[in-house]
Amino acid sequence: MPPVLMIDLGRPAMLDCSDRRNFDMTQAKYHVQTYGCQMNKSDSERIAAVLDGLGLRPAAAEKEADVIVLNSCSVRKSAEDRIFGKLRKYGLWKRSRPDLIVAVTGCLPGRDRDHAIRNKMPQADLYFPIKDLPQLPRWIAELNPKLANTGDAVADYLKITPRYSSPFSAYVTIQTGCQKFCTYCVVPYARGLERNRPAADILAEIRGLAGRGAVEVTLVGQAINTYVAPDRQAFSKTNPYRNDFAALLWEVDRVPGIARINYTGAHPMNMTDEVIDALALPKQMNFLHLPVQAGNNEVLRRMNRRYTREQYLEIIRKIRAKRPAIALGTDIIVGFCGETAEQFDDTVSLYREADFDISYNALYSVRSGTQAAKLYADDVPRPEKKRRWNALQRLMEETVLRKNQAYVGRTVEVLVDQRGNGWCGGNSSEMKLVRFDESDDLRGRIVEVRVEKALEWLLLGKKVAAR
Repeated sequence: MPPVLMIDLGRPAMLDCSDRRNFDMTQAKYHVQTYGCQMNKSDSERIAAVLDGLGLRPAAAEKEADVIVLNSCSVRKSAEDRIFGKLRKYGLWKRSRPDLIVAVTGCLPGRDRDHAIRNKMPQADLYFPIKDLPQLPRWIAELNPKLANTGDAVADYLKITPRYSSPFSAYVTIQTGCQKFCTYCVVPYARGLERNRPAADILAEIRGLAGRGAVEVTLVGQAINTYVAPDRQAFSKTNPYRNDFAALLWEVDRVPGIARINYTGAHPMNMTDEVIDALALPKQMNFLHLPVQAGNNEVLRRMNRRYTREQYLEIIRKIRAKRPAIALGTDIIVGFCGETAEQFDDTVSLYREADFDISYNALYSVRSGTQAAKLYADDVPRPEKKRRWNALQRLMEETVLRKNQAYVGRTVEVLVDQRGNGWCGGNSSEMKLVRFDESDDLRGRIVEVRVEKALEWLLLGKKVAAR
């Protein structure tokens, strides 16, 4: 068996392909496995577009693929562990399939400055940060010349038109990177400092999506409400907002055909009065995800979150004053360095006061290269972290059920994206999962549903009207 090579991005390598005479390029397939956030999902759609351009077809199952790309997340150790588990499996496959090309991209290569992580991945043929995606066709061709493609490469990976996974709903990246430097976070190291796409490019992409039938867009960025347009002249002269992110939301709201707008990755300190005002734009979904991470001021200081508990709650008050019925989601880290039981209780009390609709709770895990790893001891025992996580999870589940029960008798708007045997389902504007009886295929339609029953994670109802 020829040796498995890991390509150094500065010194591309080539495998001997002399024994591949039976390779049929017209049957070559790829599989992209995505881990992590909506940004990674959007990036994976660009990866798929690049592989489509090589003439490869999506594989129905990963074992059928000739090229496998793992788009990695590095926010939690558990996410990294899943990558290593996959690679061990692919290493076994490569013993009988030396043609198999395995690539790792995303946040792991982005933050691996000393190649310590890379050296643990002998099964990977390619290992590159996502910004280098335009080079993927060349590297694949060097590994297997039969997959060579002479198409033009773009310099900026964000210029690649994604292979959208849905015909009616799409992620649209407006920004990559971050310069908040929260002490626990790897994003500035994995993706670099904040870089904003031109507003003209963003709006052109969204108009193109609308022209192809999309009705919903989710704008994606790491600290999305810090967005600054490199080309503010792309905004209409009648745009009422001076804040660039609010101005962008106003422009997207005016795109014909787009009916629902959402965004993810907001930072509390950038929820300015204008950004809050833009929550009331007609097409803005009735939902906002605003990570708090902790409810104690000393923990927030060690996290370098740059706001206090009191400031966060004041932002929530302003949001609800502008849009009283809005559903709120958040992220919380339990067991951060030095967090005492009393400090965790402050997080629980903040949760109750903010009255979140949902939270994504995580046990703190050390990320190499971050300031927290350098400055603080990971001194909360794992059993105690788990106890705190369980307590917060129970509170969330109780709150979710209580809030869902308040929807009984109300009518919600649902973008249908699921269909089963005699039913359809999708998310409401409040990001509540809704299901209703329906024999017709209504996927891609916005349906008014009267809620008749509320479960913990599901609203059940009856169709009132569809558009």
